[in-house]
Amino acid sequence: QVQLVESGGGLVQAGGSLRLSCAASGSIVGVHTMGWYRQSPGKVRELVARIFSGGSEDYADYVKGRFVISGDVAKGSVYLQMNSLKPEDTADYYCNLYSWSKGREFWGQGTQVIVSS
Repeated sequence: QVQLVESGGGLVQAGGSLRLSCAASGSIVGVHTMGWYRQSPGKVRELVARIFSGGSEDYADYVKGRFVISGDVAKGSVYLQMNSLKPEDTADYYCNLYSWSKGREFWGQGTQVIVSS
């Protein structure tokens, strides 16, 4: 099994920054991607950014130029630097790990981000 623990959420004013961290523990093998998703009340969970084992990155259009993902996928760590935050970025942010060897994905418990206007 794999456990993911997020940290770094909180309350910030619009225009501010936050850095989210996610650490995986357990049987971390065959990791293909690690990333961040978010979910607001009444909305579906959506991709924010992800990083692949080869190092390439993928961002949702609405965070390009503002958020930066980094980490060591093979070691099970991923970070999300969020800059120029907007009230619409308010959501619960979830860490995600996909293992090709286990054939499944894992989720963290989520960390709340609130951006005040």
